[in-house]
Amino acid sequence: MVLRQNITESALAVLVNAFYAKVREDDFIGPVFNNAIDDWPAHLKTLSAFWSGVMLRTGDYSGNPMATHAKHVADISPPMFARWLVLWRETTEEIFAPAEAAVLQERAERIGQSLAFGLEFERNRRARPQG
Repeated sequence: MVLRQNITESALAVLVNAFYAKVREDDFIGPVFNNAIDDWPAHLKTLSAFWSGVMLRTGDYSGNPMATHAKHVADISPPMFARWLVLWRETTEEIFAPAEAAVLQERAERIGQSLAFGLEFERNRRARPQG
């Protein structure tokens, strides 16, 4: 499905839907997502708003990705971020022209690094003795 689109809200929605279809089927990261998400249509809408906000500055997203992911810190391992990025790169290259795909990939890498660092901090915080 090579569409070679510009980055628009509708193209980002296509990306989010195609990407998370792959995620849900992935043997490594799929189970974490499928166990964590009860309402995929609502979640995909939220993710489309997130990526529209990141890429187009639409202001449609008002969530807190770190807090959302921290709820699942026990289920998320660092190698899962690498697998997520492999699928993201693959899907962006299928849907967008190379320049647009590269921008989306770079943003996802930065977001992934931030989440990975934040979750590692949360893991360490939870592991410290309380008192």
